[in-house]
Order: sequence, then C-alpha cells, then structure tokens
Amino acid sequence: MTYRLYLLYLLLVMPCVSISAQGLLSEKNNFTRQDTLRGSITPERSWWDLNYYHLDIKVDPDKKFISGKNTIQYTVLKDHSVMQIDLQAPLNLTKAIQNDKELKIKHDGNAHFINLIEKQKIGDIYTIEIHYQGNPKEAVRAPWDGGISWKKDQNGNHFVASSCQGLGASVWWPCKDHMYDEVDSMLISVNVPKNLMNVSNGRLRRVEQYTDTKTYSWFVKNPINNYGVNINIGDYANFSEVYNGLGGHLDMDYYVLKDNLEKAKEQFKQAPKMMKAFEHWFGQYPFYADSFKLVEVPYLGMEHQSSVTYGNGYKNGYLGNDLSGTGWGLKFDFIIIHEAGHEWFANNITNKDAADMWIHEGFTTYSENLFLDYYYGKKASADYVIGTRKNIQNDRPLIGHYGVNSEGSGDMYYKGANMLHTLRQLIEDDEKWRQILRGLNKDFFHQTVTTQQIENYLSDKTGIDLTEFFNQYLRTTKIPTLEYAIDKNELKYRWTHIVDKFDMPIQVRINGNEQWLFPKSDWQKITSELNIVSFEVDRDFYIDVNKL
Repeated sequence: MTYRLYLLYLLLVMPCVSISAQGLLSEKNNFTRQDTLRGSITPERSWWDLNYYHLDIKVDPDKKFISGKNTIQYTVLKDHSVMQIDLQAPLNLTKAIQNDKELKIKHDGNAHFINLIEKQKIGDIYTIEIHYQGNPKEAVRAPWDGGISWKKDQNGNHFVASSCQGLGASVWWPCKDHMYDEVDSMLISVNVPKNLMNVSNGRLRRVEQYTDTKTYSWFVKNPINNYGVNINIGDYANFSEVYNGLGGHLDMDYYVLKDNLEKAKEQFKQAPKMMKAFEHWFGQYPFYADSFKLVEVPYLGMEHQSSVTYGNGYKNGYLGNDLSGTGWGLKFDFIIIHEAGHEWFANNITNKDAADMWIHEGFTTYSENLFLDYYYGKKASADYVIGTRKNIQNDRPLIGHYGVNSEGSGDMYYKGANMLHTLRQLIEDDEKWRQILRGLNKDFFHQTVTTQQIENYLSDKTGIDLTEFFNQYLRTTKIPTLEYAIDKNELKYRWTHIVDKFDMPIQVRINGNEQWLFPKSDWQKITSELNIVSFEVDRDFYIDVNKL
C-alpha cells in the first residue's frame, strides 16, 4: 500500500475532496541524515545478523500507550562495539541491557547507538534487551501514513491495529529497521485488557490470564520483515478451515468483529479460492508452518505476513469500486486478493532496499489479473490489467533512491503490472511463464533481493536479454512509442521515446494476419503482396502507437 492507492481512494470514495496528485506524490530529493540512518546498511547495523526477537509489550488502549521490551538475539559477523537500534519519537528508548549491565546509549533522532561493554566475538551469539515506552504515532489515514490506529467498534470496544509500511516498524517497536536483514523467528507477546484479544503473526502459542488483562503470545517460525509484524486488538470472533494445498494441510484462520461474523463467513470464501489460484501460479504458500490468517482491522488492509489485515467492508472491488473500469474488478475482493498476493511477493521475496519496492507492488498487482486468469480466462485477465493503464501517471521512475528509505513512483502498481503482462507476451509460452513465476518463489524462498537479481533471473530463465526492457520500464518515465507509416503495400516502422539499444519485438496484425515486427530506433520496412488496408498492434503490449 502506498500513496497511489490513497489517491484512488480519495477519487473514488471521497469525490468532494480536492487534492493535488502532484503534491501528494511529489518526489523527495532533499534527503536528511535521518533518511540515511533509516535507509542504509550502516556500520552499526552491518556487523551483526538478526536471529530472534521476543517482543513483549503491554498495550493500554485507554491511554494510547505502549510499554515493554524487545529481546534481540544476534550473531556477530565482524568486530564492532556499537549497535544501532531504531525507535521513532514520541516513543522513548529507556534502557538497553546485556548480561545484567545497563549500557550507554547515544540518541540521534530515531536512531539509537548502544555502546556494548562485552567483547563481541565473531561467530558468537549474544542477547540484548531493549526497553521502551510511550504514546506511539497515531495513524491518521492508515495504512498510508502508518502508526497505531486507536479506534472503537460500534459496540464501544477498543479496536486497535498497527500499520507501518514505508514509515517503518520502529514507529511502534524497537528493532533493526531495515529490510535487508529479516529476523529468523519471533515471539510476539501482547498484554491487553481482558475483554479484548490480540492477534499477531504466526501461531498462537499461549494465553496468560491476569486479573484485568490477558497476554497473547504468537510465535513466528519463518523469517519475517519488520513491517510485516503486527498487532490487532479487538473483540474478535474466530472461525477457521483447513486447506489441502501443495504443502499439505494449511490452517486458515479468520478473526473478525463479532457483529461481522456472518458476513465474513460468506466473503472470506474467497480466501481458499485465492490460495488455489496463487499456488497454481506462484507455487506453494511460503508459510505453512505459521498458517494463514485474515484479520479485520479499522483501516483498509495490509500484507502483514501470515496475518493479512482486512478492512474492505465485505465488498468486492476496492471499497466496492472497480479500479480497472472493466467490470472484472468486481469479481473479487481487492483486499483479500491483493494483500494475500503479497505473501509471495513482499513476504517471501522481499526487497532489500525500499527503492526496489516495485518488486512487492508490481508483481502483486499483476497477481490480481492472474487470479482472474485462473477463474475467468486469459481475456478477462488482459481486460483487467489493460484497464488499469488509465491509472498510470508516468511521473517518475519505478525505482527510487537507494540508501535513504525512498520508494519509487506509485506507478509501481499498475505500470509494474503492465510491464509484467508485456513480458508474458514476449515469452509466448504461458506454461513457461508460470514456471518462471514459480521458480522465482522457489529460488528466492525467504530471501531479500535486489532489482538486479530479479532482472538477471528473468533474463536467464526467459532466454531473452531483458536489460534494456527493464531500463526502459523501471528507470525511465518514457513509454516506448511505435511510429509507423503505410504506403500502399509498404509498412515503415521504428521505436521512439526509448532508451539506447531498446529493441523489443512487437506482435501486430496486418490485414488481419498476426506477425511479429522487430523495430529498432532507425526505420525498418516490410512489403506485403497486397495493399495494407488494416494495421493493429496487439493491445497486450504496454506501448504507445503513432501513425504518421
């Protein structure tokens, strides 16, 4: 989720709101020291490797207050004595303890540098406790401006949830807040008022009952990225089913407000349908050991790993609207399909740097039309993804600035999806394309990756040098334009608005007959036995066409 979908929300759901897309989506170029500390692999991060977190906190909804500690287990990779831990104001990092000794901390904005006393031996495993408390940033329009949503349900019960993509997990808990290093496993213990329940990632390990509160402890067995960790607190009802998938029996659990139980039982029938389609296209669901959950929250939704959050009002489409304008977007619940698609692209395959967020959003947006392809066929799938092109702004490249926690353009959604749809045409063999998508999730299983790794993989597996293809679509805002002219039985054509050496072939119909053209930046020509009376470019290619 980024600002692009928020803009669509405003346009679709709140048409009375005046908003400048340019202002909302303007690129930040003046990066600060804090941006670098947040977005780069600093020396104070690179020397240690995350093994395990135990986040043990108390949430007081009446006071909008969080307190507790995060116990961090790590392996030493190289000599160093200063550790960077991230925690955003107005939360306070109160102390750090190792081997019963309180350590000195230098606070630098949202980065906190802890001076370690004990010699950190390479290859050894150590543990440190990070204590904190305070009133975390309150989300105003979650999930776009993350933080904690402190809401109440219609019965007056507290309804609380976290969301922090982009902004960072350190907005509500202390951690090594960079995408490159995922913790191997995690225990999440959350103490809440006794009339409420907390649902987090993984499987419920235990519930501890106290006089006025309960502590719910959830264990995550698989590696997890920081922003994928969540708390969801409410007066929940639970129902479940077992899905027989590629990895065996998968527990699928649903946590919804009690008043919405019957609606959820109907709407969430789409969850196993999603699982069936995506295991077909992408391979085995990556987190069988942690189960799959849909959890109702007081905001639209987010791809929290094995704890996907849902707030789409039990409607198909995006809050009841079709983002493609074709009608196909009303065949499925956008939040169930899109956010669960992130289990493969974001949670299984995770970008190392926020600049490569297109890997999360481009592939996952593309998963929407693959869901349609599975149930409604290839034409429906194409109609949908092509219909979303009207949402593309081409305001700036899909790749952001590296090392400063900077995402690229919101076009990473629909331009990313249409780029992948175009790539599918170049391969021609749909089964080969499916095996490539499955191969991505197998070969990069539970890994953090770079754009270059994905590019190289796709070039290798397709057998096509896709260097300039990706340079064109990821690193520029130019849409390749096919210029052509017809003189009786002669067709002249060339590419314009392209990067150097861009030479993507294109499928066309000449007098109703399909054939491939191989344009370059200079004019090419072909002749036909008959006068050329009709010329049509295959709509599946995301390009512009200019007849001279």
